[in-house]
Amino acid sequence: TSVVIYLLFNVRLQGWSFVWFFALLYFGFSITYTMSDISYWGMIPALGSDANARNQFTSRATLFAGIGSTLAAILIPLFTAGSGAIGGSTAVANSVRDVLVLDKVKVDFKLDGTFYNAVDSVDLSVKEGEILAIVGESGCGKSTLATSIMNLHDPVTTRVSGSIKFEGEELCGASPKNLEQIRGAQIGMIFQDPLAALNPLMRIGDQIKESLDLHTTLSSKEKEARVEELLSKVGIDDVKRTVRQYPHELSGGMRQRVMIAIAVACKPKLIIADEPTTALDVTIQAQILDLLKEIQQERGAGIILITHDLGVVAEVADQVAVMYAGQVVERGSVGDIFNDPKHPYTRSLLRSMPQTDTVDDELYVIAGNVPSLKKMAVDGCRFADRIPWVESAKHEAEPKLHEVSSRHFVRCTCYQDFEFPLEGDMK
Repeated sequence: TSVVIYLLFNVRLQGWSFVWFFALLYFGFSITYTMSDISYWGMIPALGSDANARNQFTSRATLFAGIGSTLAAILIPLFTAGSGAIGGSTAVANSVRDVLVLDKVKVDFKLDGTFYNAVDSVDLSVKEGEILAIVGESGCGKSTLATSIMNLHDPVTTRVSGSIKFEGEELCGASPKNLEQIRGAQIGMIFQDPLAALNPLMRIGDQIKESLDLHTTLSSKEKEARVEELLSKVGIDDVKRTVRQYPHELSGGMRQRVMIAIAVACKPKLIIADEPTTALDVTIQAQILDLLKEIQQERGAGIILITHDLGVVAEVADQVAVMYAGQVVERGSVGDIFNDPKHPYTRSLLRSMPQTDTVDDELYVIAGNVPSLKKMAVDGCRFADRIPWVESAKHEAEPKLHEVSSRHFVRCTCYQDFEFPLEGDMK
């Protein structure tokens, strides 16, 4: 019974000591009373038929079982809990099922009659209740990967291959009818620019209700109530007025909240948030992040957070994938990426962040730029041109992901010999 209680509840509520307490306490007292019954029937000769001895044994056994179960309830979660101080949400146990699994996903764009690779052999997964952050500079393929999951690319000019499985169902090559049933209903997306994503000719209330019209059987009054509930949930005060307004009448923060309301209207199992805090001031950014975390905790939805803001990643993410030139160059827990970064690109990104423990005003600058699609290297390490002081022999001819610790992967072997150059060497 204790094992069943653990499997059913504690895997999802990891770190909640009271679940451990009751499960293990029940186990401890079960042993106690079993021993008591054995002693009563004279199966322990030392106790015999002496009632006082039996009572003394039972009292002591009960005491030790209670103490042991309580200590286990307190100590075990400490060793099975999440990844540490960095990261905003509770770590997800390995046994929680995957909502989304990407296997060798490639995306090619057709330019001047020729296909060029934009995303190359990406392997990622998102679990229930997990926040996966995808980070990197502009042009690294983050948004391209996200729109590939939703199958939003033009099939004439875009070629998507590999496997994209949502809840076990293959999305790569799925029929338009199947995709329509999944988009908005089971997968919601918060687009990068809400002003461009929202229809300028439709009122806010109608745009939110559109998703409900497609994916629910609610009545008109129930849909109106749901729209108002969603707007209130995302922090908009004057709901009655907002449902009648157009996108251009709202502030940037309010438009982003409307996008979130649309994305979660049908209670999806996966939310893709593409730069949800871009161009927002710090106060609004914090409110949007708190809102996303609240939705994730309330619904248990998996979230893919696409951003270039490492501060945001440190605050909310569970897992992190660092992308460069269409490839995942490093992935691991948020603690691994921030406390033990390996790949030269990851280390360079972190070093370019403003630091509070130094008085130096000069920030580290990563030399060069992300290559365009036509200039993207086909073979070798794609980051090699931006760290020319690392010998070519240190790079792999065909860089692969290497597991350097549990669930922490790094592409190419150049990380083993990478060091930041001295200022004089850079010149």
